[in-house]
Amino acid sequence: MIFVHGIWADGSSWSNQITALQAKGYPVISVQNPITSLADDVAATKRAIEQAKGKVILVGHSWGGFVITQAGNDPKVAGLVFVAALAPDLDESLMSLSAKGPAVTLGNYFAPVGGFIYLTQEGVKAVFAQDLKEKEQTLIYATQTPGAQNVFADKSGAPAWKTKPSWYIVAKSDKAIHPELERFMAKRINAKTTEIEASHVVMLSHPKEVLAVIEEAATGKK
Repeated sequence: MIFVHGIWADGSSWSNQITALQAKGYPVISVQNPITSLADDVAATKRAIEQAKGKVILVGHSWGGFVITQAGNDPKVAGLVFVAALAPDLDESLMSLSAKGPAVTLGNYFAPVGGFIYLTQEGVKAVFAQDLKEKEQTLIYATQTPGAQNVFADKSGAPAWKTKPSWYIVAKSDKAIHPELERFMAKRINAKTTEIEASHVVMLSHPKEVLAVIEEAATGKK
């Protein structure tokens, strides 16, 4: 099992699922994306795939969906799980894909620093993790991985979801990626879809429900 985080998160955002899967004997790797370019993040995930023994399931959150869409073409990848994630088609960028759904106010909370985009503390509370406790929100803010400005324009290559079985979790109260866009992507990739009443960081606010979908993917049952 390989986890791939998105922008403004890090590898520990999957801690609930990681510990639960490890307790059940699953080998788990959580990638630390540099978010300096799509190619760099895909390379980081490919290193994890190479490190893993046997077949793997890739689990991506948010921007991590772009990464697993590319890295998932590796023959060792048996399936893809998109968690409130972007699932691009060929030549789509984060900006062009986002334009296919209703607008969100996420951009109102961007804080550019040295060519990277951070999310303000207010943004974490208002549109990113609004269903978490304040202590958890402040931790997300403190540990966030900002995205290089250029990643918003990086274009996706041939998508793995055209040849690999996929699962999709729609976060019904997502204010970072509109739920209608998530439903559009889930349908387009022909994913088995689960909807959860949650914010964008559904893996933190509803860890057991997300875990259940991941375990379903691990068994290969759709």
